[in-house]
Amino acid sequence: MLQLSLSASNLGDHEYFPKINPMVVVYSKRKDGQLEEIGRSEVTLNSLNPSWMTKISVQYQFEVLQPLVFQVFDIDPQLHDVSEKILKLEEQQFLGEATCLLSEVVTKRDRLLTLKLGVSEHNLPNPSTFGDLTVQAEESAGSKAIMEMVFRCSDLEIKDLLTKSDPFLLISRISDSGMPVPICKTEVRKNDLNPRWKPVILNLQQIGSKENPLIIECFNFSSNGKHDLVGKIVKSVAELENMYHWQNGEFFFVPVSNAHECHSKEVLKSQLYVEKYVESNRHTFLDYISAGCQLNFMVGVDFTASNGNPRLPDSLHYIDPSGRPNVYQKAILEIGDVLQYYDPAKRFPSWGFGARPIDGPVSHCFNLNGSTYQPEVDGIQGIMSAYISALRNVSLAGPTLFGQLIGTAMAIASQSLADNQQKYFTLLIVTDGVVTDFQETIDAIIRASDFPMSIIVIGVGGADFKEMEFLDPNKGEKLESSTGRVASRDMIQFAPMKDVHGRGVSTVQSLLAEIPGQFMTYMRTREIQTVSI
Repeated sequence: MLQLSLSASNLGDHEYFPKINPMVVVYSKRKDGQLEEIGRSEVTLNSLNPSWMTKISVQYQFEVLQPLVFQVFDIDPQLHDVSEKILKLEEQQFLGEATCLLSEVVTKRDRLLTLKLGVSEHNLPNPSTFGDLTVQAEESAGSKAIMEMVFRCSDLEIKDLLTKSDPFLLISRISDSGMPVPICKTEVRKNDLNPRWKPVILNLQQIGSKENPLIIECFNFSSNGKHDLVGKIVKSVAELENMYHWQNGEFFFVPVSNAHECHSKEVLKSQLYVEKYVESNRHTFLDYISAGCQLNFMVGVDFTASNGNPRLPDSLHYIDPSGRPNVYQKAILEIGDVLQYYDPAKRFPSWGFGARPIDGPVSHCFNLNGSTYQPEVDGIQGIMSAYISALRNVSLAGPTLFGQLIGTAMAIASQSLADNQQKYFTLLIVTDGVVTDFQETIDAIIRASDFPMSIIVIGVGGADFKEMEFLDPNKGEKLESSTGRVASRDMIQFAPMKDVHGRGVSTVQSLLAEIPGQFMTYMRTREIQTVSI
């Protein structure tokens, strides 16, 4: 949770507004453009340079863009005794408006951003003078709290007697739309009906509040990715803490389809226990960001022939003259639009793989911009331009290989680490098919887990991506290299594009929501402290 402190300078104009009593109203802007009020300041009497005392609380969500709108009003002095909450804004004098994204505030030094106040649809007597609005974000005291818990279960019920019991827990928070967003999971315990898992670490940034309900689901692992639900419970962190103190178990339940009662459930004999609960304060993700650590975005695009002829409308690479983005462009835009604000330079390495450049052999990692040595392009629009240009200058070929691409991205992360740069990299790979270099890809991923980077793989098109789910530890076990080594941490995720759209919480948001946790795991394992630069 963030607390926004607000101040303004040079409000209005001495000629038109010799004395003003300013108040600021803060809104979040929804996807449909509608404004939703989230807070108001107090009224400051007779001030052109107010510093409001009221803090505005905003829940920070890394995985989505959070547009904020600030409107400043001059309040009728006759209403100074009226509560700010019931003031009718349409009856007050509008002084100016400013907009920004919450990510633009938290990525600034000291999380402080100054905005020019302007005008929207309001009519002002002198539209040339509005003044400035300064926004400063601070994490609430509880935001640095880390909750470490150890879970165990007793008497798990596995309904399929032919199936081994390989349980794991998936913990999700409930989004504003009511959809679950996965935030944490345990390892898989092999053939165990009374499992005890390794410690799970949660922070308030992930859950919002200790009182917010969490969904804890126990699944029986299946290698095909279709894990069977054993049972679930819904508890807040505060309730889990009480379970630990009282050493009480909670019975799992499973939803039951019932035509007469849509919320019916079957309570099981299996129980969940909290064996350990410890709270401590640690550096947060935003501590690292405001201290100067950057998140750098990298992209790899599949140019194999299975995508279809780019000149034909049924191709996944077809560039629609109307400007409607294809599935590759959609994936890049959805991820890039969020990550770009954490990279001040906005120079993004961008590659293609599985194509034959003009008069050359098939390349499994070539620079999208056509440069021999320099893979970076300027901004998200630079990625789009380089992508469209590459479609005209390469021949689609194959096969689908990730190893070289991941290795190239890893080399950049490795060099950054060697140069003591405060950077963390996210590589997005968009592909229409299953990799054919399974072991080389796994070996590259395991090497990459030692470096400051995460990998997101999104499958597009109608291919059967079940074989790709081995990439995602959410759907399986830790990867093992050809030498028997396992990844040092979870840092790769996979999801097909068909799961990305059309639900309250898109899979892209779920994928992005895991990045801060992966970032923090890397920082903790490397014992990297926040460094102000």
